[in-house]
Amino acid sequence: MKGIHSSFMLELSAGRKVRNCAAQILISLAALLAIVPLVFVFVHVIKSGMPALNLAFFTSLPSPVGQSGGGMANSLIGSLILVVFGTVIGIPIGVFGGVFLSEYGKGKIAFFMRFSVDLLTSVPSIVVGLYIYSMVVVPTKTFSAYAGGLALSILMFPFVVKTTEEVLRLIPQHIREAGLALGIPRWRVIVSIVLKGAIPSVTTGILLGIARIAGETAPLLFTAFGNRFWPHGLNEPMPSLPVQIYSYAISPFEEWHKQAWAGALLLMSMVFLFNLVARLLLFRDKSGHN
Repeated sequence: MKGIHSSFMLELSAGRKVRNCAAQILISLAALLAIVPLVFVFVHVIKSGMPALNLAFFTSLPSPVGQSGGGMANSLIGSLILVVFGTVIGIPIGVFGGVFLSEYGKGKIAFFMRFSVDLLTSVPSIVVGLYIYSMVVVPTKTFSAYAGGLALSILMFPFVVKTTEEVLRLIPQHIREAGLALGIPRWRVIVSIVLKGAIPSVTTGILLGIARIAGETAPLLFTAFGNRFWPHGLNEPMPSLPVQIYSYAISPFEEWHKQAWAGALLLMSMVFLFNLVARLLLFRDKSGHN
């Protein structure tokens, strides 16, 4: 009987090893299938965009139609202004909203707020652009950085709210209870203990939110619109890298197509850098907790 039992256990163990190996192979293939398209996109954009990247691309205005050379310096500055404007509005709303849902996330107000944030997260960016166009651009009768930054902030803050809420929920409850037991007011416990301890993870969510809005094109077409000159004020059409890429990509000029690929390479590199920094911060935060 013992021999039969041992033989049965060996067969069962061998079967488990085979199933485990098969599952690992399938998971590896799935991961490879997910990575391969990304690699092809990176390679194609790098191959198409590198020839047009030079010093003039970062320092010069777009060249007139029919002339070679030029750059996207105005679009780079304009994108920086729009992203900064959007983050200045979106980060405080997103962080405070996430803190509220994490620490006071019960009741009808929290339910309505969480439901609204979920809806905003899934709203297409072009709808946000049309909304800001009707609410800001039409009444003021001008495209502007204000409208563009406001549209980007609406796209950003729901993402920051969700990430901040999830991060703060990971903070053990006994840490809050320890602070309250010392007689510290609840708001001070939240700000000085809970939120302060989660700063790296919250920063990760903010960086991912910035990466999300940095490449948005549709809302900026209806709000900032763009131009081919240096930005001179926030209350006027503001150039941006995504809109400039779009304009060049649909043009019939080969020289502009090359510039569009160079802009796409630069934009993709910026988004990749934001995501890389965010992952490194998250990894450091996890290592610190461990």
